[in-house]
Amino acid sequence: MREKINFIKQQTHLSERAIQAVVKLNEEGATVAFIARYRKDATENMDELGVLDVIKYETYYNELIKRKEFILESILGQDKLTPELKQKIETCMDKDVLEDLYLPYKQRKKTRADIAREKGLEPLAKIILAQRESDVAYAAQRYVNAKVNDVDEAIQGAMDIVAQWIADDADTRSLLRQRFEQHAFIETKVGKGKEKEGEKYKDYFKYSEKAANAPSHRIMAIMRATDEGILKLNIAPDEERTLEAIDYKWIKRGSATENYMLDITKDAYKRLLQPSIENELKQKLFEKAEADAIKIFADNLQQLLLSSPYGNKRILSIDPGIRTGCKTVCLNENGNLLHHTVLFFNTNDERNRSAKQIQELTHTYKLEGIAVGNGTAGRDTADFIKGLGIDVPVFLVNEDGASVYSVSEIARKEFPDHDVTVKGAVSIGRRLMDPLAELVKIDAKSMGVGQYQHDVNQTKLKQALDETVEICVNRVGVNLNTAGEELLKHVSGLGPVLAKNIIEHRNKNGEFKSRDELKKVARLGDKAFEQSAGFLRVPASKNPLDRSGVHPEQYANVKKMAAMAGVVVGDLIGNATLIKKVSELSDVKIQIGEFTFKDILKELEKPGLDPRVPLSEDVFDAGIRKMEDLQVGMTIKGIVANIANFGAFIDIGIKQSGLLHISEMANHFIKSPAEVVKLNQQLTLKVKEIDFERQRIALTLKF
Repeated sequence: MREKINFIKQQTHLSERAIQAVVKLNEEGATVAFIARYRKDATENMDELGVLDVIKYETYYNELIKRKEFILESILGQDKLTPELKQKIETCMDKDVLEDLYLPYKQRKKTRADIAREKGLEPLAKIILAQRESDVAYAAQRYVNAKVNDVDEAIQGAMDIVAQWIADDADTRSLLRQRFEQHAFIETKVGKGKEKEGEKYKDYFKYSEKAANAPSHRIMAIMRATDEGILKLNIAPDEERTLEAIDYKWIKRGSATENYMLDITKDAYKRLLQPSIENELKQKLFEKAEADAIKIFADNLQQLLLSSPYGNKRILSIDPGIRTGCKTVCLNENGNLLHHTVLFFNTNDERNRSAKQIQELTHTYKLEGIAVGNGTAGRDTADFIKGLGIDVPVFLVNEDGASVYSVSEIARKEFPDHDVTVKGAVSIGRRLMDPLAELVKIDAKSMGVGQYQHDVNQTKLKQALDETVEICVNRVGVNLNTAGEELLKHVSGLGPVLAKNIIEHRNKNGEFKSRDELKKVARLGDKAFEQSAGFLRVPASKNPLDRSGVHPEQYANVKKMAAMAGVVVGDLIGNATLIKKVSELSDVKIQIGEFTFKDILKELEKPGLDPRVPLSEDVFDAGIRKMEDLQVGMTIKGIVANIANFGAFIDIGIKQSGLLHISEMANHFIKSPAEVVKLNQQLTLKVKEIDFERQRIALTLKF
């Protein structure tokens, strides 16, 4: 355990005490959300990402130990495990180096060196490597036999053996790996006759860049183009200087066999080492780029899920369409479907009829907000409604993935008797009310906020996105009496089975009156209650703490705090004077823990406070309807629609999005666009460049 904790500490730079707490809690079955929210004093206020890091490196360590055990057993079975090799393997903490140590003992296809050994040429190889024999040809005569035709064949076979020794040497591979990682250049050129097919990769038809400096989006683009056969890719450092480094390690200058060794090291590098280390570096570059792409996707998803909610209000929701009309639904404050119809806006008569219908629907169903999907004709539809003079806010809502929801099994269960177009409009309206509750029903890859998501490992992507969804759901909290199955299953400690059981219990017995009633749900035991209760809200509960983020395990302490202040718990809620009074109870603070105590006070001040910022109406420039309306130098308004590591795509209210490159975000150097912009953020920008031929718009924040 000590070695494991030290290893994780080296990787994360977190304190030993905090790491031990996370490892222990994780082994006991605690969730990431629970550890980060309710065990802050044990983990020294570690957030979800810190907890995930500890778990990640613990997994790495456990896999490393398991691999060591296999390798030691394998080499021991070959009767080749020396005390020195055993020590090297046992003390190794790097997977690459561990595999280098195992390489000479690994089962593999027969090599030229293996064939030479079978011919009995290993002693001659040792003579050449010793670099003391003045006449190698004379020494080689002794190895000419029925299997070896002549001296040249003997020498070549011996040289193949030495080349294999060099290529299998762990120190040499480590030296080469370091040179490749620090000095290798990526070089690409277009494949013969692939220019037209690979037009979108034109920037890489003749391209060179130091691998260590290449940003992840370029790596992903190059790897994709290489896989498609458009580009030919080579990654290597300067060959002459690399060979000098190998020669320095292996060759005794002025020795009798120096010329042989020069040929051997070159062969070892070109035939064995360079292809192996290059492939390894390609994989590392891809994995780093893949990790960056997944992180960007997860960061964007988190911002999307935590988008501002309009709240539990009655909504008119419209999914715009020109030919087939605008699918229109009315929803109550809980997102339930009240009415649906189709509106048309193509002719004056249709517009007049639709205007009258919208006014009637708004009055009849007492609507408090209008959601319009931002797809084709979305902006025109929103402007038309705004022009009716109805005193109800109108919002353009990102509709990416709404069509995916409308044909999903979830939608079929919710609306078995309705058309997919109705379901899509419902989804748009619910997104306005509560983006988190609605978006958890949709495959994250359909939400339009990723970068190269189809090129990365789908298992890794799914894990990262699932972790992100869980973080968001538990950070906001869930209403136990209104949440659907898809939202509940992401609550800490629940999962699909218990989420379904909660819904069934609620349908059978009515709304939950307290958190404690959760214990009556089938198969929801003490552990699940501990992990989930704090994230579930019961607004109608008689106990005010059931409406907050205070965990039931702290109810007795809160009651004690209230008693010491001479009041009951309910009197503390929202009372700044009383809260300040209990904040000075140092004995309770010591007993509970500093971070938990602070969280309790925060919840007493504003119980169940939603961390999401209030929603504001979208604002686009009225005079900009198409790309031709833009001019270089003009100032326009836009909304951040997607963020990549090279910049952000900005919705400016027309079909084409603008690109705000990272170099145009600030007058000083920034490492990531996330330092400057957030998803759905409204910006005022300047048009820097317009390329009508390629349908590209370049924007800047530099005024």
